[in-house]
Amino acid sequence: MSELTRSLRACKFGFCFAMFGLGGLLIRGVVFPGMMLVPRGQRREQMAKNLIGRAMALFVWLMRVTGAVSVSIEGAEKLDREGLLILANHPSLIDVVILMSLITRPDCIVKAALWRNPFTAGPVRVAGYISNATGPELVSDAIDSLTRGNNLIVFPEGTRTGPAGEMQFQRGAANIAVRGKRPVTPVVITVSEQTLTKSSKWYRPPARKPHFRIHVLDDVAVEPLIAGHGEPAMQARWLTTWLEQFFEREIARHGPTGQ
Repeated sequence: MSELTRSLRACKFGFCFAMFGLGGLLIRGVVFPGMMLVPRGQRREQMAKNLIGRAMALFVWLMRVTGAVSVSIEGAEKLDREGLLILANHPSLIDVVILMSLITRPDCIVKAALWRNPFTAGPVRVAGYISNATGPELVSDAIDSLTRGNNLIVFPEGTRTGPAGEMQFQRGAANIAVRGKRPVTPVVITVSEQTLTKSSKWYRPPARKPHFRIHVLDDVAVEPLIAGHGEPAMQARWLTTWLEQFFEREIARHGPTGQ
């Protein structure tokens, strides 16, 4: 019975991802060309960001209604603001999809390859997402996005969490918080089953329905934390360690991923 259940769930995942791909082609081929008629600027960028956010919400709804996954959210009202620096752990492939479905004007840092991919380059450019290949400019681009009222999602790990649950934060998120003098809005994501991780395949889902729990925590004021820790580079290094330990504690408190 478990193999039959697993096979049925794989079909649900396959259907949802196929619809995601078709929706992406529709947006790229029909919607975004029309959006190009809008003069380039913040208005067009905001329209694109909100459109992609609604598309992500539709995909999450589809995964829930088909029974592929279930999702619960605590503290969603804390995301109903502008200019948030949202930091989250990254256990699965669809974390960013779920987060983008919850906020308006979602912004994120994307792999440089998406800027070169013919299927994603158009939407990524129109929406004004930040490329991770910009080097030192990445931090200033992120701060500028926050200043314009976008809600920036950053995964401090830079990639999905390892199979053993180990986390190693990069300094980019801390640099944005330190140099932008921004509080951070932590989001802890836990998943009941190992699903869409770095080591698992979508076509081999768990027998039990994965349940995603999204815990939006209270803002963390950064400036009092980093006071007395030297210049910005040293402050970012110290804050990175603090954030890593903070997320480890909160993940343990809310339930380790995969348990």
